[in-house]
Amino acid sequence: MNSTLLKFAKPLLGLFVLAIALAACSTPKEKIVLKDIRDVVVDANTDPRLKANAIFYNPNKEQGKLKGIHVDIFINGKKAGVVNQDLKVKIPSRAEFTVPLEVELAIKELGFMNTLMGVLGGKTFQVKYEGNLRVTYHGVPIRIPVNHTDEVKIRF
Repeated sequence: MNSTLLKFAKPLLGLFVLAIALAACSTPKEKIVLKDIRDVVVDANTDPRLKANAIFYNPNKEQGKLKGIHVDIFINGKKAGVVNQDLKVKIPSRAEFTVPLEVELAIKELGFMNTLMGVLGGKTFQVKYEGNLRVTYHGVPIRIPVNHTDEVKIRF
């Protein structure tokens, strides 16, 4: 009975070790980095929206796919909006790539008059991006944290 069990255990153990090795090889060694937010445009209609381009850098030699972004945006410590986008963007190896963002702003949370006076006065705002990216490498899903802060000065 022991020899029969041993016959089946060796191949199963081999498959288990192979599966772990393949999973370890398919994950990136370094994290994708949010480098910059460019081309910021605020569409100030009844539902104010912020449109921008996020510049990311993939330091890994593996290509991947960006499947989604879930990032909360804070302005001067107050939650101003959420980026929640499903995507199908190819991530090039060892290169920058651009992802268009669209955010519905919560002006009520920030205080409309304070925000308006700050914008007209050329005030500097601290903008913090906090959340995660959903990425796949060789079909293996991975969540990559985003934690980036910018100082933004807006003038008309």
